[in-house]
Amino acid sequence: MRLPVVERPSPNCDARGAAVDMLVLHYTGMKTAEEALARLCDPAAKVSAHYTIDQDGRVWRHVPEDLRAWHAGVSWWAGAANVNARSIGIELVNPGHEFGYVPFAEAQIGALIDLSAGIFARHAIAPARVVGHSDVAPARKDDPGELFPWEQLAEYGIGLWPKPWVLYEPFETALARFGYGTPPTVDVPMEKVIAAFQRHFRPSCIDGIADDECARLLGGLLEA
Repeated sequence: MRLPVVERPSPNCDARGAAVDMLVLHYTGMKTAEEALARLCDPAAKVSAHYTIDQDGRVWRHVPEDLRAWHAGVSWWAGAANVNARSIGIELVNPGHEFGYVPFAEAQIGALIDLSAGIFARHAIAPARVVGHSDVAPARKDDPGELFPWEQLAEYGIGLWPKPWVLYEPFETALARFGYGTPPTVDVPMEKVIAAFQRHFRPSCIDGIADDECARLLGGLLEA
């Protein structure tokens, strides 16, 4: 049974300036849920999200969807440098790589599926524009990480999962066409961008090297 959404407002928000057409998923990367909630609602921290989902499926709402939450930071996707202005941000409670990264709980993912369905009903968000924090900020962020169940979520229309296909163009060019910020347009090492792609779509090997498997997966995404 889905638990009710709990209001826990954050002052860290402002006007959008753009229509919502993205969903950005994060992990909290802190030791406990309460530490994460406190930070997201602390005016001194200057960070927030629209929602946080705990491991037991509880959902906290911090910022109304018609306002901009401060979750993505310096970021880029498909030509847009201000990802916060056009996105909904959801944090999932998980200690992350720094404090003992663990698989995401079944109840947590179930709540994310339900929450996303409501968001999609209110906003026109294409599956290709459901991304992780590391996709839009690959030089700085690793979340939600290689344990995040992107393939499972794609079955519910939350993001894409590729079926391998031929890639007919250079990998770096195709990455940019899919949406990733690449040099020289974005000041980020190419290996970081490739690693972000792998973390999302080929988590079995994250080495920052674009091999044939990566090319086929990217080709499949572009054909989806």
